[in-house]
Amino acid sequence: MAADQQEIIAEPEPPPPAIPRPRYGPPTRTQRIIAIVSLLVVFWLGLQLFASVLAPFVAAAVMAYALDPPTTALTRLGLPRGGAALLMILAVLAGVLLFALLLYPLVIVQIGLLIGRIPQYATLLQGWAREVLTHLQENFGTDVVNDKIRDLVSGQAGSMLSILLSTVTGLVTSGFAIFNLLSLAVVTPVVGFYLLRDWPTILGLIDSWLPYRYRDVIRAQARAVDRVLSAWVRGQALCCLILAVYYAAGLTIAGLDLGLLVGLAAGLLSFIPYVGSITGAVTSIGLALAQFPHWRGVVVVIGVLIVGQTLEGYVIYPRFLGDRVELPAVWVIFALFAGAAAFGFLGVMLAVPVAATIGALARFWLRRYLNSPLYLDPPAA
Repeated sequence: MAADQQEIIAEPEPPPPAIPRPRYGPPTRTQRIIAIVSLLVVFWLGLQLFASVLAPFVAAAVMAYALDPPTTALTRLGLPRGGAALLMILAVLAGVLLFALLLYPLVIVQIGLLIGRIPQYATLLQGWAREVLTHLQENFGTDVVNDKIRDLVSGQAGSMLSILLSTVTGLVTSGFAIFNLLSLAVVTPVVGFYLLRDWPTILGLIDSWLPYRYRDVIRAQARAVDRVLSAWVRGQALCCLILAVYYAAGLTIAGLDLGLLVGLAAGLLSFIPYVGSITGAVTSIGLALAQFPHWRGVVVVIGVLIVGQTLEGYVIYPRFLGDRVELPAVWVIFALFAGAAAFGFLGVMLAVPVAATIGALARFWLRRYLNSPLYLDPPAA
């Protein structure tokens, strides 16, 4: 009986039938193009459908991307990744809260001062427009500038400020703007913490999805985009902060009543090439002409602007940006305005990353073209 059991146990079980695996041939160029185009179309449709709710998540991704290097440095010191991410998010929130507590009352006072002076500025603008048109009428005659055109332009010049003020006030106080602001203030830190905590895992997962054949090429282009983007984001943030502090302090010390508000706006808008400088210069000089009864105050304000431009062009930008950022100013301006026109505030946040990616890919394909037979083959004899 025992021998029979041993014989039964010793008998090997038959192997399971092999399941035939489908064999796929190498993808053709057409299939690759269809796959890339399909991904781009899905990405575009996703932005179109969810643009109104994506702003906090994109802002959180930007925050996680910017804070990843210091968080990684903290983890190398022995701090857990979750604790380091929480510490960095709390540091950012503390900085923003301190900034708001210190400057919020002053900014509110200056906004109230601006609203109270709108009628005065409107009257001054009407008088200036009337004087300019009268001078043109005296020099070129009534055939070029008649009385009706002069009265119309002078009247409309004064009402433009009131229209602009009411528009800005309506945008700021609208429910949708308040909802977006609250969502940015509440959702962004929470999502930013989870993204920052899981950032290496997310990058590893995305890296595992790369096709084996093009993995090295894609990694090289991703490193190029990261180099340009990290230099622009971190360097531009420092430049904007330094310029905002300088212009706000300089214009306030110069005696400009709205110097704090104008200086902060000029510094924060300096991430758009030339826009922050031009906006700050035109606004501050115009307010100085309306405020100061003599030219001394205007000259002091102009001196603050000239020193700021000198520091920006020869000290701040070369120190914090230098030649690491391969993004031409015209390309950045176009990307920001195109993103704003397509997706609003979300498009502004996505403009620079998309521009950096397109720039890196364009340089890659240009190098391939310059090394290809299409460029190197001599003309036929």
